[in-house]
Amino acid sequence: MRHPLPRLGYLLAAVLLLATSFQVAGQRTASAHEKYTGYLMAHFTGEHADGEQIYLSHSDDGRHWNDLNDGRPILRSTVGTRGVRDPALIRSPKGDRYWIIATDLHIGSGTSWGDAANRGSTSIVVWESTDLVNWSKPRLLDVAGDIPDAGNAWAPEAIYDPATDDYVVYWTTNSTVDGLKKGRIWYARTSDFRSITTPEIYIDRPGNQGIIDTQIIEVPHSAGGWRYYRASGDGHLTIEAGDSILGDWTRLGDLSHLGLTGSDVEGPMWAKSNDRNEWALWLDQYATGRGYMPLTSLDLGSTQNFTRVDDYDLGGTHKRHGSILNLTKKEEKRTLAQWPSRPVHRLQSFNYQDRYVRHADFEVRLDADVDPAEDAQFRLVPGLADDSAGHVSFESQNYPGHYLRHSDFGFFLERDDGSSLFAEDATFRQEDGLDNASWSSFRSYNYPDRYLRHRNFQLRLEPVTDATGPADATFRLTS
Repeated sequence: MRHPLPRLGYLLAAVLLLATSFQVAGQRTASAHEKYTGYLMAHFTGEHADGEQIYLSHSDDGRHWNDLNDGRPILRSTVGTRGVRDPALIRSPKGDRYWIIATDLHIGSGTSWGDAANRGSTSIVVWESTDLVNWSKPRLLDVAGDIPDAGNAWAPEAIYDPATDDYVVYWTTNSTVDGLKKGRIWYARTSDFRSITTPEIYIDRPGNQGIIDTQIIEVPHSAGGWRYYRASGDGHLTIEAGDSILGDWTRLGDLSHLGLTGSDVEGPMWAKSNDRNEWALWLDQYATGRGYMPLTSLDLGSTQNFTRVDDYDLGGTHKRHGSILNLTKKEEKRTLAQWPSRPVHRLQSFNYQDRYVRHADFEVRLDADVDPAEDAQFRLVPGLADDSAGHVSFESQNYPGHYLRHSDFGFFLERDDGSSLFAEDATFRQEDGLDNASWSSFRSYNYPDRYLRHRNFQLRLEPVTDATGPADATFRLTS
């Protein structure tokens, strides 16, 4: 005869079941009792200069995002192609180690897509951390080198496998199998992201159909009846479900009923809500260049349960194919302390107080009623040429990495090219206002006899020698 558990035993069993089952794959924490309070997104921003590096963004609610490090790269690749795309964030089961893995690819350097797909890197780039803020130097892990005729290794992901206490790393490789060359998802195992087993085919679609951008999430069975769900780009955005990572998977459907196919969106990115039983699937609208959009679902058991969401904000950077990590309170506090957001300011004219410094088609002038408002918003950052007290540079809010700089004594909004000349042209010493000491004037770093001033509402770098000069060169920083 089976003896019934006492009431306390039932309660304890229920608590343990909840603590162990309600975890996102690859995001398990040191303590199953720790609550998630925020979200961290790793992503890249495009094929432009610096776009193919590692960026991080934070969200309180999973829908409205703020760029960390003022929209600048957090990590830069110095290995392989020196560019990275499609980053994935992985947390160890104990919550004591983290990895970022990413595609070793730099289209912005002039590499063609054909070369990248057929003669590209077979390695992925790996960073490692024990606290999410201090990261190792990047290293290459050759995941596809043993695949005959391998042309690339793109969109890597990894998920912890409790059955074997290691990680299943999976990615897309374009290679020839049985006489047919196309993209397939391959996988291998690793315990440390330093060495890896021989790769094997993970997902292969029928016929000539290739596949890319697979991402898996682990959920409680109550979310739809399965333990794992994966989304992939295979002509559609296909959703599948399974009870083990390397076992059988069932196709649930795609998102064509929402007007979304592989011709419209890519880079699926899963996220579990911290405070409600809701799952988000973010999709990169690459065809229109509009960046990510979220779909949400209360039940992943059917693709018909996904709905579009209109209330979201991606912040100042153009976010491309990445991943989202749910953060504990400790992780969130460390991350935000490491990369605090600098306030955004407008630069108001002293003698035309309805006008503000703004960029328009990357030229700089004074305007009233600036539209869009972000064209007149800047972050004051430490001077690019001299970061000592008093020296500043003006970084655009809506074009992160672009700064006000003078050229032939006119002003333009330009992307930092890393040169010493750019840094000097974009650096100013903030001083008491020449016409009002409670306001500010900005003296050029490399032409110290000249100030930032306006003339005929155009921003100029000129000496202040005429009667209107002090007022023209006086500004106020407003929020």
